[in-house]
Amino acid sequence: MQPDPQDIRREYGQATLARADLHDDPLEQFKDWFDSANAAQLLDATAMTLATADAAGRPSARIVLLKYYGQDGFVWFSDYRSQKGVELAENPQGSLMFYWRELERQVRITGRVGRTSRDMSTEYFASRPDDSRFSAAASLQSSPIENREALEEAVARLHAQHPDGDIPAPQSWGGYCLVPDEFEFWQGREGRLHDRFRYAVSGAGWEITRLQP
Repeated sequence: MQPDPQDIRREYGQATLARADLHDDPLEQFKDWFDSANAAQLLDATAMTLATADAAGRPSARIVLLKYYGQDGFVWFSDYRSQKGVELAENPQGSLMFYWRELERQVRITGRVGRTSRDMSTEYFASRPDDSRFSAAASLQSSPIENREALEEAVARLHAQHPDGDIPAPQSWGGYCLVPDEFEFWQGREGRLHDRFRYAVSGAGWEITRLQP
């Protein structure tokens, strides 16, 4: 018998989160939690859900990998022609969500999204493994293709054109940077009485508010 989703549950009780625990700067708070996730050697600690919406407001979400964060924002890389690229061109707002299950923590980050500099995109592209660079250059991400063989043949043609492996970054590929205007830090608690705190831009600083679970 298949399990009933209503019967699948667990309690959260590893940690608590109080206002006194929080940094005034949400980036410092994120760094603490991100460092904890990496120190715990969590699988795919850099994985984050990226939610976008098209011009009509129809949403979509997918997992991307965080490659940089700092005062400038949160950066990932992708094909500009992909579904997310098209949506961000139409509606340059996004939301990121990190879920570190083993720590019973979530972080949500929302803000405006723009492209990184070309220099940053080409520098990161050059640092990628060979297979990743050739795959990115061969794929018109999110577009239909006849079969797997056609995709592999496209990669093989590029290898033939660049036998030394020195393939340049395509102009259609590069970085995105989300500049936050809101953060939320979520710590699971027993009985679903979770701890939630929101940071929202207020003047030159951040206003911190506890939210009900």
